[in-house]
Amino acid sequence: MKKPSLQILQDFEIKKKNWEEKANKAKREHPLKILKTLPKMVFITKSTHRFLRLKALIYLLKYDSMNLVKKYVLKNPLKYGFRLLKSYISIFSYTQKDDFFFYNLKTKKELVQKIKDPHSHFILGFSYCHKPFECPSGRFTDQCVNDPQNPVCKQCFIGKCVYLSENIAHQPLFIKTVHHIGEKMFEACKQYPKKKIVFLITACELTLKMFADWGNMLGIQGIGVRLQGRVCNTMKAFELSENGIKPGLTVVTKSTQEEILTILRDCQFPLDFKKTSPKFRFKKLISKLR
Repeated sequence: MKKPSLQILQDFEIKKKNWEEKANKAKREHPLKILKTLPKMVFITKSTHRFLRLKALIYLLKYDSMNLVKKYVLKNPLKYGFRLLKSYISIFSYTQKDDFFFYNLKTKKELVQKIKDPHSHFILGFSYCHKPFECPSGRFTDQCVNDPQNPVCKQCFIGKCVYLSENIAHQPLFIKTVHHIGEKMFEACKQYPKKKIVFLITACELTLKMFADWGNMLGIQGIGVRLQGRVCNTMKAFELSENGIKPGLTVVTKSTQEEILTILRDCQFPLDFKKTSPKFRFKKLISKLR
């Protein structure tokens, strides 16, 4: 028997409160190296932003050590080629509101509905560069031990999200590079051909913009959450970061953290099948046209 929405909300808030109490205790006993203030720096420099979509294409092809183009794109060149061309022709391959980048979606509520849909496959991903310096799994890895007894894990926002998403069917992803994102998205599309791939990932603005056209090529939907702090805002810094050289720390701001947690909370409410039915969507379309 499914829990009523009020019970789900209460359970989520209790779990969240318990986590935060343990995090505060761990912070007092085992303080981590953190950013005391957000540095005043642009997300992407003007020179880097110039012809960025072309630079992204060149970079993705040049450093395709995983052979993603050969393994996936060239096996279905018409489908992927058409989608990529369509994305490049559009002025914007995404929409943005504050720290949230929307890919083939318009709102967070729309993402929540997609995640709850049993015909979707949800990928929840986090960039390695906002792992704590003291991360027991190491920073430049695709691993996360998420040890509830470890004082570092207790203070990690990534661990908090993983803990609070236990009741959500999802594929966790701990991101090392932009190609790593592409690899896992391609694999998911291949493994779940009858499902819609949806995602919620954190990354720097440069990564989110570089991946946008390729995400459209894959036909996936989701939200990218922009990191702040010591972000990579030049191609040189980005390339170093992609090779594990990342001396600075990035963060998800407090207000954005709360918005992410709200998404994860709302995903646990029962799906309103009436609102996802073709009949309901048709009626909604007709009402808009009137």
